[in-house]
Amino acid sequence: MASSYVVLLALFVALLVALPLPLLLLAWKRRQRGRTARHVVVVVLGDVGRSPRMQYHALSLAKRGFSVTLLGFCNSKPHDELLQNDRIRIVPLTELQRLAVGPHILQYGVKVVFQAVHLLWKLMCRESAAYIFLQNPPGLPAIAVCWFVGCLCGSKLVIDWHNYGYSIMGLVHGPNHRLVLLAKWYEKLCGRLSHLNLCVTNAMREDLAENWGIKAVTVYDKPASFFKETPLDLQHQLFMKLGRTYSAFRASSEPSDPATERSAFTERDAGSGMVTRLHGRPALLVSSTSWTEDEDFSILLAALEKFEQLILDGESLPSLVCVITGKGPLKEYYSRLIGQKRFQHIQVCTPWLEAEDYPLLLGSADLGVCLHKSSSGLDLPMKVVDMFGCCLPVCAVTFQCLHELVKHEENGLVFKDSEELAAQLQMLFSKFPDPAGKLNQFRKNLQESKQLRWDESWKQTVLPLLMDMTPWSKD
Repeated sequence: MASSYVVLLALFVALLVALPLPLLLLAWKRRQRGRTARHVVVVVLGDVGRSPRMQYHALSLAKRGFSVTLLGFCNSKPHDELLQNDRIRIVPLTELQRLAVGPHILQYGVKVVFQAVHLLWKLMCRESAAYIFLQNPPGLPAIAVCWFVGCLCGSKLVIDWHNYGYSIMGLVHGPNHRLVLLAKWYEKLCGRLSHLNLCVTNAMREDLAENWGIKAVTVYDKPASFFKETPLDLQHQLFMKLGRTYSAFRASSEPSDPATERSAFTERDAGSGMVTRLHGRPALLVSSTSWTEDEDFSILLAALEKFEQLILDGESLPSLVCVITGKGPLKEYYSRLIGQKRFQHIQVCTPWLEAEDYPLLLGSADLGVCLHKSSSGLDLPMKVVDMFGCCLPVCAVTFQCLHELVKHEENGLVFKDSEELAAQLQMLFSKFPDPAGKLNQFRKNLQESKQLRWDESWKQTVLPLLMDMTPWSKD
């Protein structure tokens, strides 16, 4: 263990010692000029398109007059609102895939050193910033690099704690693996170097204070303004678009009038252009995932099998279209499991949606399902936040701090296993669509809750913290 620490520490020290002289001279010159007060660098050592909270930070900063440089991997398309904002510039980072040879710790060490050098160079080649906003996880090696650049250029480091990186690594390697213990030591040490810490739950704020000696401010995830209920005509357009690729969205029978457009859920009249929901349509169930170890989709598949059996036994239940969106390492594994199922009344598809289509799908669905089990027990699933923004009721698997978001029997239901989920699906979809049913009551509760949106929440919580850290804001 100690030897592993020494090896990686030595690599990092060697990195700093070996910095090219021109880089240090550049830092000295920039320090002499002073940082740019209205410039912020947002760093995501991950896919920008799949990091909505950091996109929202960038948009809120830009709305308040800051110019924003967003550094991250560009594997997925971000929201159009971000791409069209003149104050935001996205700078791609190069992602190094892990080596296929050598001991695992050597492979990981090489990747960390490459990321450190690459991120350092990208940060130093940018205009000096008043703040560096960093998403954690992943924080290795980004926290140390961003702190180092901040020291050279006079930038203040803001860490946004979404979870603990070491706890996610522990799902793969086990909690006592030397890499996991090293990551925990690093995260705890370097996490104290920031000027400001934000986190996603009160439970995490308390844990950071009690066990890490880090004072943080809770900034709950809130839905962006584009997460809202989808008008019926837009639902129809989305279903027709998705039907070109995914058979689950296509009509089971052709309309008598060839000019009439029909999807599995809706129909547009050829004469009036009016869109109506089909009688006897299937229920639309939606889940989203990063296909990682902290989400067990076998729970959903087992619940769907039980739901199917209930239909075969004569229960008054609708057919289901189950859409599971997202990308991730376990998608192929679960796709094979799904392909082995022989459902007669359930269709499952696993698309990757464009950023603009995802809110439309959530706003068109009948029920959301969340299988996120926090690796630390201290973060909340943003997918549920987005679903609630679309007034979509949710069934969510329980864990430590879920009560900070999902209120059982108020905006959704909480379950422990596939048996409970299957029973909830049966209860919610009984006599579907039933205006007086529990599902519709949950939707009404969400509509009446008048949820605070991200930008307004950010203005009330984060902006005052930035102003307090900045002497020029008081001039």
